[in-house]
Amino acid sequence: MFYNTQIPVCRWFLAGDKRNHKFRDRCHEKPFVDTRKMGRMIDRVHRELTDEGIARIAQTYHAWRGDKDAGLYQDIPGFCKSVPTDEIVGHRYVLTAGRYVGAEDIEAEGEPFDEKMARLTKKLEEQFAQSATLEDRIQENLRSLPYGN
Repeated sequence: MFYNTQIPVCRWFLAGDKRNHKFRDRCHEKPFVDTRKMGRMIDRVHRELTDEGIARIAQTYHAWRGDKDAGLYQDIPGFCKSVPTDEIVGHRYVLTAGRYVGAEDIEAEGEPFDEKMARLTKKLEEQFAQSATLEDRIQENLRSLPYGN
């Protein structure tokens, strides 16, 4: 969004009349939308949002505001959350979206932790053994060269 800085961007939308008769009463709550994982990286520090991503953000905001045609708003872990002002005060007015929206829900993998840990530990031990074998071979090859010890 801003090419003269490498820090994340936070956009604020301010409304003077949150009791506007066209929308629901939004006093004492603020929407947070975390877009850090949306779009694509165009270089090491710049992210570009897609048209679909922009539409998703806009739809989320309009639903939160209470626009008639925007559908119902709901918090989505890792993406958006409607936060009461008291919660923001409790965080000492820190306005980082990730603090409020939390982490996205991750589907269970279906493998119990103990079984997965045992499987991964065994695989790591096999890889260590293979690494030692390869290191011995490399050392042997280096000794056969006129440059080796």
